[in-house]
Amino acid sequence: MSIVDRYIFKSGLVAFVGALVALTGVIWVTQALQQVDLLTTKGQTLLIFLTLTSLTLPSLVVIIAPIAVFFAVISVLNRLNNDSEVVVLSSSGMSPARLMRPILILIVSVALLVGTMSLWAMPASFRTIRDLVTDVRADIITRIVREGQFITLDQGFVFHYRERGPNESLRGIFIQDRREPTQINTYLAESGATIRSGKENFLVLEKGSIQRQTRGQADPAMVSFERYAIDLTQFGAEAEGVPLKPRERSTMELFNLDMADPYVIANYGRLAADLHDRFATPLYAIVFGLIGFAALGQPRTTRQGRGAAIAIAITAVVALRIAGFGAAALVTKSLWAVGLVYALPLAGLAGALVVIFGLPHFGRRTAPRLQPVEAR
Repeated sequence: MSIVDRYIFKSGLVAFVGALVALTGVIWVTQALQQVDLLTTKGQTLLIFLTLTSLTLPSLVVIIAPIAVFFAVISVLNRLNNDSEVVVLSSSGMSPARLMRPILILIVSVALLVGTMSLWAMPASFRTIRDLVTDVRADIITRIVREGQFITLDQGFVFHYRERGPNESLRGIFIQDRREPTQINTYLAESGATIRSGKENFLVLEKGSIQRQTRGQADPAMVSFERYAIDLTQFGAEAEGVPLKPRERSTMELFNLDMADPYVIANYGRLAADLHDRFATPLYAIVFGLIGFAALGQPRTTRQGRGAAIAIAITAVVALRIAGFGAAALVTKSLWAVGLVYALPLAGLAGALVVIFGLPHFGRRTAPRLQPVEAR
């Protein structure tokens, strides 16, 4: 890169990192405050708290990075216009395509970052969060819950035990599950303990019974058992049962779905929407960056003109991203909207390129040639 390219690229990179850190930090803090109960009511360590909240960063970067690169491009070009550097570069013969080269390197770099986060880091982080939350649930049962205390592990799921036994076992266990709207399950067991199998934790009950009361029926159904295991991954909003959520599945897993799986059949739209949104998201980094360049890439001598261009660019970015979210949501109901997921950012890309390279020539009139006047 030339000196000018390095100067513009460095300025854009600094602005991008600053915007990304600031925006991500603000949103991360608001989300971290929602997990403070890990330190208070759930008695987890600060390390667990920081680990769990930090695992949400890839999902934040995927959304914030395209917006950060837009503000970085706007910031750099606005400063160059304020210092009349764009005017000088244009007067020296530098074309918009030549001026865009260092900006485009920054934009493509951000798109690669977003693609890495979207296709690999984000699903891996959500999978890790699922496993970590399962461990936290197990810790609540074995270490946090006190003898004789009733605790709600999930809305409608109450846990209680009478006393502790040897080897962290629990005695006199009572569980009531009201999460199903049509049925109430009550578990009674003489003893129990949490057991880890692979990446999953189970609460294993010994010598007990299950009472199932169906709403509308007078007599409950009783089932006795010698040993009964309850999967702890079913508790909480972070892990809805054993099947992995779409966001918790790797990209390759979304490509190779088991069409015989009842969960896949029932949630195929959600799985397809998540897969295509992962590939479409990096396109927004390119589109937003080019929209920023389209707004201020041409020399502008007045701040009023730059203000109007920035306002139009911000409006276009906001409208395009909201439409993208809407298209992804529409895919969950109608698979024909998959084309719309890609059409929106591609349409924004085409519009930005037209403004950058084509619009200055539209409506331009050729100045009449002056004919020499013969001396009389």
